[in-house]
Amino acid sequence: MRGYLARKTLVYGLTFVVAVTLNWLIPRLMPGDPVQRMVARAAVQHPETIESMTVYYERMFGLDLPIWQQYLNYWGSLFRGDLGTSVWLFPTPVSQVVLDAVPYTLGIMIPAIVLSFVIGNTVGAMAARSRWLDNVALPVGYLITAMPYMWLAILLAWGLGVALGWFPVAGGYDFGLVPQWSWSFAADLLHHWVLPFLSLFLVSLGGWAIGMRNLIIYELESDYSNYLSALGAPRRLVRRYAFRNAMLPQITGLALQLGTVLGGALVTEIVFAYPGLGKLVLSAIQNQDFFLLQGTLLFVVIGVLVANFVIDIVYVLVDPRTRTGLTGATA
Repeated sequence: MRGYLARKTLVYGLTFVVAVTLNWLIPRLMPGDPVQRMVARAAVQHPETIESMTVYYERMFGLDLPIWQQYLNYWGSLFRGDLGTSVWLFPTPVSQVVLDAVPYTLGIMIPAIVLSFVIGNTVGAMAARSRWLDNVALPVGYLITAMPYMWLAILLAWGLGVALGWFPVAGGYDFGLVPQWSWSFAADLLHHWVLPFLSLFLVSLGGWAIGMRNLIIYELESDYSNYLSALGAPRRLVRRYAFRNAMLPQITGLALQLGTVLGGALVTEIVFAYPGLGKLVLSAIQNQDFFLLQGTLLFVVIGVLVANFVIDIVYVLVDPRTRTGLTGATA
C-alpha cells in the first residue's frame, strides 16, 4: 500500500508541476497587455504620466523582469500562498477574489455530482431488471446525456425562468440584497441555485443511469452469476454481487468525469451569470487579468487532482482484487 501511495503521489506531483507551468504560461500567450489596460482605464492623457504609470505597474506586477525570472518568482509566490493582485479588481488580492467565488462553484458541483451518481446508478440498476422502467429510462437517459451543459442551461433558463417565471435566470442572489446570515437571503440564494444545479445534475444523471444499466446486464450474464444461479443462490444475492462489481467501473468513471463536470459547471455559470469560478474566468479574459485567470485555473487544477487522488484511494479500499494485487506486489 505504501508503494502504491508513493507512486500515486509522484504521478500527481509531476502532473501538478506540468499543470501549474501551463497555467502560468497560457495567460501570457493571450493577446493584449494588462498594464496598458490599467493605464487606459485611468483615462490619463499626459504622456509623462502614462509612462510613469506603466513603469510603476510593470515593476509592481514583476512584468519588467526576464520571463524565466517571472516563472521562478511565480513558484516562490505560490509556495508563500501569494497569487498576486487582480488587475480587474485592483488592488484586491487574487486569493480573496477566488475564495469568494469558490463556494458558489462547489455549491452546485458537489450536490450535482453526488446526487447524480447515487440516483443515476440506482435508477440504472432498477432499469436493468424492470422492462417498463428500462423502456422509459434508457431513451430519456440518452437524450439528456447527449445535451451539452450550455445548451441544457439555456433551455432551462428559457423554459423554467423566462416562460414560466419559476426561477431567476441570472446571478447568485437578488441584486437588491446584501449578503448576510438570514433566512430570507438563504431562501433567495437557494432560488437562484436551482437552475445551475439542474443543468449539471440532469446531464450527469443520464450518463450514470445508462452506464449502470449496461453494466448490470453484463454482470448478470457473466459466468459467476450463472454459476451462483445453478447452485440455487437467491436471485437477490446474485443481483447484489452484480451491483457491487458494476460499481467498480462507475467509480473509475467518476474520476474520469470530474474534469468534464467541472468544465460544464464553468460554462453553466457563464450562462446564468452565476458568481462562481466560471464567471471569474470569463471576466479575467475580458479584462486581460493574467493573475486572476491563473489563480482561478490553479484552484481548478488543485481541485481536480485532489478529487482524483481521493477516488484512487477509495478504489483500492472498495476493490478487494486491487488490495490483493498490492499485497502480492509487496510480497
